[in-house]
Amino acid sequence: MPNRLAAATSPYLLQHADNPIEWWEWSDEAFAEAARRDVPILLSVGYAACHWCHVMAHESFEDAATAAQVNADFVAIKVDREERPDIDAVYMTATQAMTGQGGWPMTCFLTPVGEPFHCGTYYPSQPRHGLPSFRQLLDAVTTAWNDDRDRVRGAAGDMAARLAETARAALPPAVVGEGVLDDAAAGLADAFDAQHGGFGGAPKFPPSMALEFLLRHHERTGSPRPLELVAITAERMARGGMYDQLAGGFARYSVDAGWVVPHFEKMLYDNALLLRAYAHLARRTGSALARRVAEETAAFLLRDLRTPEGGFASALDADTEGVEGLTYAWTPAQLREALGDADGAWAAELLTVTDGGTFEHGMSTLQLLADPADPERWADVRSRLLAARAARPQPARDDKVVTSWNGMAIVALAEAGAALGRPEWVVAAGEAADLLLRLHVVDGRLRRSSRAGAVGVAAGVLEDHALLAAGLLALHQATGDAARLRAGLDLLDLALAHFADPDAPGAFFDTADDAEQLLHRPREITDNASPCGASALADALVTASVLAGPDDAGRYRDAAEAALASAGTLAQRHPRFAGHWLTAAEAAVAGPLQVAVVGSSPTAREALVSAAREAATGGTVVVGGEPDAPGVPLLADRPLVDDAAAAYVCRGFVCDRPVTTTDELVALLST
Repeated sequence: MPNRLAAATSPYLLQHADNPIEWWEWSDEAFAEAARRDVPILLSVGYAACHWCHVMAHESFEDAATAAQVNADFVAIKVDREERPDIDAVYMTATQAMTGQGGWPMTCFLTPVGEPFHCGTYYPSQPRHGLPSFRQLLDAVTTAWNDDRDRVRGAAGDMAARLAETARAALPPAVVGEGVLDDAAAGLADAFDAQHGGFGGAPKFPPSMALEFLLRHHERTGSPRPLELVAITAERMARGGMYDQLAGGFARYSVDAGWVVPHFEKMLYDNALLLRAYAHLARRTGSALARRVAEETAAFLLRDLRTPEGGFASALDADTEGVEGLTYAWTPAQLREALGDADGAWAAELLTVTDGGTFEHGMSTLQLLADPADPERWADVRSRLLAARAARPQPARDDKVVTSWNGMAIVALAEAGAALGRPEWVVAAGEAADLLLRLHVVDGRLRRSSRAGAVGVAAGVLEDHALLAAGLLALHQATGDAARLRAGLDLLDLALAHFADPDAPGAFFDTADDAEQLLHRPREITDNASPCGASALADALVTASVLAGPDDAGRYRDAAEAALASAGTLAQRHPRFAGHWLTAAEAAVAGPLQVAVVGSSPTAREALVSAAREAATGGTVVVGGEPDAPGVPLLADRPLVDDAAAAYVCRGFVCDRPVTTTDELVALLST
């Protein structure tokens, strides 16, 4: 019989709806039940595409004896970390404090008021690798709760107090100027893996935000080394097994340093950030590889992650029928079966599919270490392999539409579509934005997620406001639509009103001032797999400061500079974890550069807009439209020149004379 999770909107929670454990969703009622029964809470946090979450579910949560023990001695709460990043952040901090590491599934034991007293991650069904079994852990927690209650409560209270104090702390402010940006670029160069690209060793995550920063730094300074780091990393990632050589799109990370074997889940946020980075690299260098990867990644988003409502699903699972890589890995024999002997042997050599295998059980991931000498043969082979793969069992899709991740997809598709001449991508970005504005804004406030056209109850966090605002501002630039600008600025105003720390100028909390009160109000400052909410807000504020009208531009600029300064110390000390901060700072230091194109003739106007998008540095704001177009402040008081379309280029508050030809505009942007 289904448990309480059967009514959830989260695919992850629905995966557990048939467990014999009597799961609760996170709710006041669950905590009241724990208090009524005087038992601790078992909090389990994960997400739908998580491999070890599936393993623990199969080993323990689906086991009747384990479920009976949990039901008798605990109130069990299941949380989707993607739906409730605030809860995840609070208890992940506790887990890291207690164990020195974190990850998912996250397993925490709490008092009935939510204070953690024991935290960990995956626990096996049998003792191994120094870990107790999950049932042994349950026994130990129950014994401690029943026999040593005062010590447990005291330790939990002390931990909660320490976490709250840590959450209130802020780094000393430091201006992120040209010197800091130079030092950050040099620090990334020192950490660079010259053999494989990227930074650090295994496991290796795609450093999309650091690449975006380095590309902008190269564009602004002319220094060749940052571009070299970007080009090497982009090529190594695109040629390895972490990139899907048949269908496009990137897996979440590589378990090795050489991008050979991925952790197979495909996340929307990774692919949005990487689409943006590859599109910008293609625009700047003309790289055929970068353009191909951008086009294939966009195709993956539109084909495999787009929902019927027009949004983008969160992820494809790491597992297929409980087996990692089942859909994606190959043996030489399987290639021959799909392609015939001659093409199978050719494909095995081309894609590094060996008899010994590069993955598990003699299987190999597909790598394309060099472009094929026969592109037509490769196109045919690729098509047939993709068809053969489509006949295999496929990974599940988490079709939850997360506001912030869709915001990243909107930015990527709008910017890449404008940069690479793919208007259909811009249209898709607009449709996703329409869905979010129509469905995720409830009573004037933003919600975190929806599924199948039904909005969830979780409130939007800072990253949702900031990244959707960034997407709307990107769409405004790609289309000239004033309504996109207004909607984006409204979201920024909501963020400034409800997320700012009143005691630390420039600092922001991840939850609103009127959101559910947790153990403490979480605050994240580092950029990890995706931008933190504060860096995303700073980036959007920099853009808004030149798109908004004169009454608002100054306050957005002041807020942006204060936010950037709040992370200046982080940028100086740990540039690998400040990639989005540094990207925003590059735009701020550059002005940001603004190009306003006015013209009555759409053809003449678009020629200038296209030239600006191709020649301008990353972070440049480009808007085109009719002179004095209503609701578009950047075009105000900028007339035609001798009745011809004209481009106005400004750096900060200093503007050059208007130009009317693409050659003049490119020359102006190149100085």
